[in-house]
Amino acid sequence: MLIVQSKQLVLLLLLLLMGITIACSGEKNKQPVNRSSIVIHLEINGVIGPATADYIERNLQKAIDSQAMAVLITMDTPGGLDVSMRKIIKQIIASPIPVISYVSPSGARAASAGTYILYASHIAAMAPATNMGAATPVQIGGFGGFGNDKDSTDKEKKSPKVLSDPMSHKMVNDAAAYIRGLAKMHGRNEQWAEQAVREAASLSAIEALKLNVIDLVAADVSDLFQQLQDRKVKVSAKDLVLNTQQIEILTITPDWRSQFLAVITNPSISYILLMIGIYGLVFEFSNPGSVVPGTVGGICLLLALYALQLLPINYAGMGLILLGAALMIAEAFMPSFGILGLGGVLAFVIGSVILIDTDVPGFGIDLGLVAGFAMSSVAFFIIAIGLLLKSRNSPVVSGKEEIIGSVGVVIGDFSGPGRIRIHSENWQATCGQLLHKNQKVRVVAIDGLVLNVIPINKEEGM
Repeated sequence: MLIVQSKQLVLLLLLLLMGITIACSGEKNKQPVNRSSIVIHLEINGVIGPATADYIERNLQKAIDSQAMAVLITMDTPGGLDVSMRKIIKQIIASPIPVISYVSPSGARAASAGTYILYASHIAAMAPATNMGAATPVQIGGFGGFGNDKDSTDKEKKSPKVLSDPMSHKMVNDAAAYIRGLAKMHGRNEQWAEQAVREAASLSAIEALKLNVIDLVAADVSDLFQQLQDRKVKVSAKDLVLNTQQIEILTITPDWRSQFLAVITNPSISYILLMIGIYGLVFEFSNPGSVVPGTVGGICLLLALYALQLLPINYAGMGLILLGAALMIAEAFMPSFGILGLGGVLAFVIGSVILIDTDVPGFGIDLGLVAGFAMSSVAFFIIAIGLLLKSRNSPVVSGKEEIIGSVGVVIGDFSGPGRIRIHSENWQATCGQLLHKNQKVRVVAIDGLVLNVIPINKEEGM
C-alpha cells in the first residue's frame, strides 16, 4: 500500500515538474523585457544627415550589445537625406530590442524623413501639439532626399509638375511603396502613409492617434513609459512584453566623432575646406618648399573629399569648380586680357551653385559664401596680373643684363687680369689698359665669370 502511494506521489511530482516546465517555456516564448531596466535615450534634432545616421547606428548597436531594455529616440526634425534616413531605418528594423520613436517636446515635428522613421519604429509616439507628415521626396536628380518645403501651398502647386516628370513619378512611387511596407510591418495606417507621400499630407498628434498612424500620445517621457507598462510589442517576429515600472534612462549625446562629422558634412563647411585645399596646393606648387600651404591644403582637401562623398553632390558641379580654378590660375600665369579669368569665374560660380544636388533644407551652399569666394578669387587674380604687368615694365635688377654697364672699383693695380668690387662683391676682371687701385671702371662684357671692363674718364664720371 505504501509502495503504491509512493509511486503515485512520484508521478504527481513528475506531472507538477512538467507543468512548471511548460509554463516556463510559454513565458520564455513571450520573452518579457526584464533582463535590464536600462533605456538608452538618443536624440534627433534638426536635419537628418550623415552625422545623424552615424550617431544613431553606433549607439543603437551599443544598446544592443549592452542588452538594454529598449531604445528611446526623441525627434524634432524637418526631414533630411534619403540615404541617411534609410540607414537609420535598416538599423531599427534589424534591432532585437524595441525602438521607441517619440516626437517631443510640444511644438516639435517629424516631417518628411522623420515620418518614415516613426513608421519604422516598434513604438511610435507623439507629444501634444506636435505634427508629422509631408513626406513627398524632393526632386534631386539622382540622389534620394526628403525635405519639407517652406509652404504647403507651394508644394501643392508643384505637385502636378512633379508627377508629370518620369523621374519624379518613379521616386514618388518608390517612396510610397517603401512607407506602405513600413506601415504594414507594424499594423499602422497604410492609406494615410501613402497620402503623406503623394499629397504631402500632415497630421497633428491627436489626429495621428485617431487614424492609427501612431500608437500613443504622451505628455512627456514619464507619461510615455507609464502607458507602455505591460504593452505587448513584436520585435524580430517575437512578442515582447514591456516592463517599464522601474527603468533607468541613460541619455547618450553625440560624441566628438558625431560632432566633427556634423561640422565637416555641412555643405558650406565642406565647400570652404575644398577651396582652401585647392588654393593651398596651388600656392605650394607655385612656391615649392613653403610647406605650410601644402600641408594645410592637403589636409583640408582630404577632409572636403571625405565629406563630399557622404553628401549628394553633382559631379558636373565639382568639375566646373575645378575647371574654373584652373582657368583663373592660367590667367594669373599666362595673361589673356581677362578671357581665361572671366571664363574661370563663370565656371566657378555655376559649379558652386549646383555642387550640392538636393533641395533638402539645410543641405545647400549659401549664395553669399559662393559670391564671397568668387569675388576674392577675382580680386586675387587681378592683383596677381597687376603685379606681373608692373614687373614687366620694371628695370632689370639682377642677372647678366643688370651687371653689364654697371660701375665697379679696382681693388689693386693691374693690367690684364685683376679684381674689382661691384655690387659689394669681388669679381675677376680683365682690361687691356693699366688700372690703379680705387679707380672706377665700367663693365662692357661678361665672359663666364670674368668681367671685361674699361676705365671711366674723369669727364664721364663727373
